[in-house]
Amino acid sequence: MAVTSSGAERARLREGDHHDSPWRAWGPYLAERAWGSVREDYSADGDAWASFPFEHARSRVYRWNEDGMAGFCDYDQTWCLAFAFWNGADPIVKERLFGLANSQGNHGEDVKERYWFVDGTPTHSWMSWRYHYPQRCFPYNELVAENARRSRLDPEYEIDDTGAFDDNRYFDISVDYAKASPTDLCVRVTVTNPGSDLALLDVMPTLWFRNTWAWGLPDSDVEPRITCDGVRLTASHPRSGELSLTDESGAGGGFVESIACDNETNAALLYGAANRSPYPKDGIGDHVVHEAPTVRPTGYGTKAALRYRITVAPGETREIRFRLKQQGSDDEMSAQSFEDVMRARREEADEFYAALRPSSATDDDMRVVRQAAAGLLWSKQFFHYDVERWLEGDPAGPPPPPGRGQIRNGGWRHVNNGDVLLMPDTWEYPWFAAWDLAFHCVVLAHFDPGFAKRQLLLLLREWYMHPNGQLPAYEWNFSDVNPPVHAWAALRVFEIAGDNDYDFLERAFHKLLLNFTWWVNREDADGNNLFSGGFLGLDNIGPFDRSKLAPGVGRLEQSDGTSWMAMYCLDLLDTALTLAMHDQTYEDVATKFFEHFARIATAAKRQGLWDDTDGFFYDQLRLADGTRIPVKVRSLVGLVALCAVSHVDDEQLARLPSFAERLRWFTTNKSEYTSTVVETDEGDTMFAIVTPAQLRRLLERTLDETEFLSPHGVRSVSAYHRDHPFEIAVDGQTFRVDYEPGESTTGLFGGNSNWRGPVWMPLNALIVESLRRFDRHLGSMFTVSWPTGSDREVSLAEAADELSRRLVSLFIPDDDGRPPAAGARVWPPGLLLFHEYFHGDTGAGLGASHQTGWTALAAHLVLTSTK
Repeated sequence: MAVTSSGAERARLREGDHHDSPWRAWGPYLAERAWGSVREDYSADGDAWASFPFEHARSRVYRWNEDGMAGFCDYDQTWCLAFAFWNGADPIVKERLFGLANSQGNHGEDVKERYWFVDGTPTHSWMSWRYHYPQRCFPYNELVAENARRSRLDPEYEIDDTGAFDDNRYFDISVDYAKASPTDLCVRVTVTNPGSDLALLDVMPTLWFRNTWAWGLPDSDVEPRITCDGVRLTASHPRSGELSLTDESGAGGGFVESIACDNETNAALLYGAANRSPYPKDGIGDHVVHEAPTVRPTGYGTKAALRYRITVAPGETREIRFRLKQQGSDDEMSAQSFEDVMRARREEADEFYAALRPSSATDDDMRVVRQAAAGLLWSKQFFHYDVERWLEGDPAGPPPPPGRGQIRNGGWRHVNNGDVLLMPDTWEYPWFAAWDLAFHCVVLAHFDPGFAKRQLLLLLREWYMHPNGQLPAYEWNFSDVNPPVHAWAALRVFEIAGDNDYDFLERAFHKLLLNFTWWVNREDADGNNLFSGGFLGLDNIGPFDRSKLAPGVGRLEQSDGTSWMAMYCLDLLDTALTLAMHDQTYEDVATKFFEHFARIATAAKRQGLWDDTDGFFYDQLRLADGTRIPVKVRSLVGLVALCAVSHVDDEQLARLPSFAERLRWFTTNKSEYTSTVVETDEGDTMFAIVTPAQLRRLLERTLDETEFLSPHGVRSVSAYHRDHPFEIAVDGQTFRVDYEPGESTTGLFGGNSNWRGPVWMPLNALIVESLRRFDRHLGSMFTVSWPTGSDREVSLAEAADELSRRLVSLFIPDDDGRPPAAGARVWPPGLLLFHEYFHGDTGAGLGASHQTGWTALAAHLVLTSTK
């Protein structure tokens, strides 16, 4: 589906892409959590959660990037704007979302708040966020204590379980942003009291500068300033110029005062040491809560707030307005009234999403699309990490403990980034992950193809990609190996954009050749075309940690690693063929990837990964003595082979005679590889790991509701293992895999995710796409039972549509008016959360609760539906 080009928001995107007007210069790029991150960890043991805990965040300056609630900042995070609230009962102001560290949660780290990403447009000309803040004291200690008491076998203790929202005693807070111009931002805060008692709330829009001056870095010692002047804050910085944050609420808005402190550590409180500033970053909070003299009496600093105090009657809604503007903003645009800007940007957002609507989409479908897009857009975050500086320390600070590079990322000294990136989850995973980002970009291409392209190219740049060609996995261990889906994403973004941007595709292709070579040299250690890779993003899907097989035991030849590489070959083949239609220079490299694919696909079937009795692909453990033991777990590991499929039509072959000739020669003279090539009478050619017969057998299990097919998608492990757990003895230990449809019961990979039963969106989306690609070649005469064992026969395209509908149904209200993904949680009508994964039986959302992120693929499924 090519991206439409009409409407005001599309015009802004074009202006931004062509550098005519910097509409993306300001956006929601402020992280929700910077504490507990690898970048802020300067400990000797690498325990990032303990090194910078939540309790320090209000009083300790961040080295690398800031965090806040419903925040905006500029692209380089020179300045930040976010919110603090106080209900009159809490011991601290609410200025960041609360959650548990990995060791505190019974299933790892977890945010314990109620909030939603409601709406947004790609240029951030319109953004909307919603939050429920208890009127009672926020249950910080109760959430920590009760979750510590619970085991991995128990459900998580959520804020809804504490009674914090009983009797509707909470503030329903919405924050809306609307741009009058690229650097003129109207902000509206609405507060509703759903309860039955009068309630008092302090609201503090807070403006501050990221601390870049305290580290002793060259040319970075100038300290900026924010000055309080009644209902106005004026901020001045050498890089961003002059900004003003001005009240627009008028006399009835509840304005109390403007107050300032410094974005500096309260070292006296935390360490018993001298402070750099007598008014450190927790000064505003202590002043509001305790009426302490902790803000600068002369009204200036590097952190400041406009303080409002509003009384909200039962059922009443109060509104606060203010405007952030850069000196020199477009005067004509800025002349628009606050109300006119808000109304126009909301109407233009409606227009933008209406233009994307497929004819088959329902209102519920488009709600999924729009809120998935909102979550994805709110997931853009400024990410700053100079690994060499992090390892060696700053000139103004003490040297970090030695040996930290041996704990993590010591081999990635070239990484030096300060970029806005799409994060997997804004709180739980506030760092980029290579394979997650690929899926993010495919979804984003429907809304903002220019940004999607730049994200994919960014990760291939020399300050990310290792000199040996490896892509960095994620900050906890850049050296981990993720599935190689970057080429797939680049090609899909090219197709969705529909603008024939061959320059983008060529730039991606050239860098991916380096990455492909790294894979061949690193993960095909024996040169037999069977690949490893370790966990490959699937965390605990195997009976043991696939990244840490004990030395001397042997080697794991991975079905998914091998299938991913076959898919990688086909993605690069498709890219080369696409480019060759534009520039025939690429014909030669296309033949290379076809032949490499054929050898990998053949090895997968002939060297033990395919089990003809079971009709399934398995990993196999090759012991040091040469013995091969199949790891017979029916899981997504064996279904990745479905994704290695491609198609070339007769028109392409006619226009690329050199490739066509080599293809004919290879299939004629290398008969051992011909099972990977299927031709039709019309002259089209399909490349796939599986033959049509093997495809049918794999789909019998995939579409079986007693095995993989759940009411809401394909499970990560077959339900067969519910009653038939798999066990294997390795190096004197026995390992086991059961079907676990909910949260993980093991601590493997932190215990905060589970690939042993739940439904995961990314692999499901790839399976949907692959079914359609098989159908394109095999045609409507190739049918399967839907579901397995039923009398209903459907084509593969129809099976893809049915699977797609099951996945999207996670977010569609059922007969009781609740989306299955909500489970037992409270979701306000019309608001959605996009969880990390979903219960394999019920569809209830699990894991990270704001993973849009790759769960935004639900929008991609709606927008590419053929029904």
